[in-house]
Amino acid sequence: MNPEPGTPNPEPGTRNPESDRLPFVLTTLARRRVTLGFVFIVPVLWLAQPTGTTLVAGVAIALVGEGLRVWAAGHLTKAQELTTSGPYRWLAHPLYLGSSVIGLGLAIASASVIVASLIATYLLATLTASIRSERAFLQRASGDRDNPERASGAAGGSDGRFSLERVMANHEHRALLGVLAAVLLLAWKATYNGSFWR
Repeated sequence: MNPEPGTPNPEPGTRNPESDRLPFVLTTLARRRVTLGFVFIVPVLWLAQPTGTTLVAGVAIALVGEGLRVWAAGHLTKAQELTTSGPYRWLAHPLYLGSSVIGLGLAIASASVIVASLIATYLLATLTASIRSERAFLQRASGDRDNPERASGAAGGSDGRFSLERVMANHEHRALLGVLAAVLLLAWKATYNGSFWR
């Protein structure tokens, strides 16, 4: 948050009480976003009305999102250094953008405006909380409240190349399995409802 007009900025390296403590709700949303995803999947699957056409289109989009997540995870060294290689060269949050693209794909696959609204609500709430939580972490770690990303950009230990080991260390295989499970459940529902071939 920017200070009020006319208020001097604190000296770099001084503590900002606002960033020291995120509200409990934001912290909880950031930490429990995966668990909340499993909770949200129940009404999503219940309300979804997928067809073969929406599944093909939605899965194609979701795969693009997962591809972006894999690419980002292969460059990310969490809590060790500021990653600036791979998609991080152009995007501040490629994992979250990938998640949003996956969400868009699943919303299209579900063929339901209500489901699309649920997915959008989930992503907006959890990703906003996660981004704020990460920014607060960087502020604490760097001491630069105005631009924690710049202050944290010191040279790190990674070589900047994509690494399948980092993909696995960042547990991206779990996200891939989650997307696969959601797609299979939507395909099962379309088959069960007799709408798969529409």
